[in-house]
Amino acid sequence: MYEQRVVSGMRPTGSLHLGHFHGALKNWVKLQSEYPCFFFVADWHALTTHYDTPDVIEEHVWDMVIDWLAAGIDPARATLFLQSRVPEHAELHTLLSMITPLGWLERVPSYKDQQEKLADRDLGTYGFLGYPLLQSADILMYRAAWVPVGQDQVPHIELAREVARRFNHLFGREPGFEDKAKAAVKKLGSKKGRLYNELRTRYQEQGDEEALQAGRALLNEQQNLSMGDKERLFGYLEGGGRMILAEPRALLTESSKLPGLDGQKMSKSYYNAITLREDAASVTKKVRTMPTDPARVKRNDPGDPEKCPVWQFHLVYSDASTQAWVQQGCRSAAFGCLECKQPLIQSILVEQTPMRERAQRYLDDPTLVKNIIADGCEKARALAAETMREVREAMGLNYS
Repeated sequence: MYEQRVVSGMRPTGSLHLGHFHGALKNWVKLQSEYPCFFFVADWHALTTHYDTPDVIEEHVWDMVIDWLAAGIDPARATLFLQSRVPEHAELHTLLSMITPLGWLERVPSYKDQQEKLADRDLGTYGFLGYPLLQSADILMYRAAWVPVGQDQVPHIELAREVARRFNHLFGREPGFEDKAKAAVKKLGSKKGRLYNELRTRYQEQGDEEALQAGRALLNEQQNLSMGDKERLFGYLEGGGRMILAEPRALLTESSKLPGLDGQKMSKSYYNAITLREDAASVTKKVRTMPTDPARVKRNDPGDPEKCPVWQFHLVYSDASTQAWVQQGCRSAAFGCLECKQPLIQSILVEQTPMRERAQRYLDDPTLVKNIIADGCEKARALAAETMREVREAMGLNYS
């Protein structure tokens, strides 16, 4: 609501790989030219599973931010910040935990999935159980309209929506709400006030979704309203109380089609990844030694691209004519596997070259990265302080 902000974050796991680029970063680069974007390093989230190895987090933080910048994230168009440098996240998380039913957290699918996948770690902590709620606080803090996620993360956005709805229901029922909302309508001016009331009536009496969207757009354009009046008018439009926390929506992103070098999911822990800024010699060696269709034991044995991890890379990196060349040549054994891999090597290196060039200035002068993050944290804190002022007031915590 309000400004159509996009909010997203990543846990700092060190240098990012090409799977991260094709699964998330490429989309972030696109979104930053369409919306006000807030991208944060989720360093507190890293502690939910790596609380016993905190020494690696700092190095991972800066490596990851450099990768973001290398991938094309522009600090002039997107706000980059560290979660832990905006302590309001922890405050909102604590306040939301007072109203969030335990069952809501226990039913998040990733809770049991991760416990099974990370069976070697003791995840019987509140931090691990509560991390989806901290994630909700991260999103709700900036009144995000959109959160880019893969299908597996949609339940987390649904939780954030439920928490926002519950919060607004409990704390948006201020005394004299309707009178205050009507007074706020008058501040729109006669023409816009009349339009607002018409749209409100159409939505509430006829369920007209277009009227709801038009009403929201009208309010988003108003510069002369206080935050409190804006919240009242958003809530009054929909027939509720003040909308203190906006309900975010999932912006589904296509999951990365790029597997690891061995055909499994690309992951550094599987030793099957190519990092964003990996040197050319290493990339060449890794691609040249990728496993191929096991049926191609000898050079003259025909193969099936569908059974070969290399083909999955061609689907991402090669154009239609190259893909046709691979299909024909592999099935007829017209060329060997090394020859099939050569166009891939070239395409990956072409993609990586500007990334390495963009990253170099930050590697040469790390203070540039620190300054970008400091500026982003300052901007994020200003918005967070505004939200928390409203939250504290709604919860009766603004006494002195």
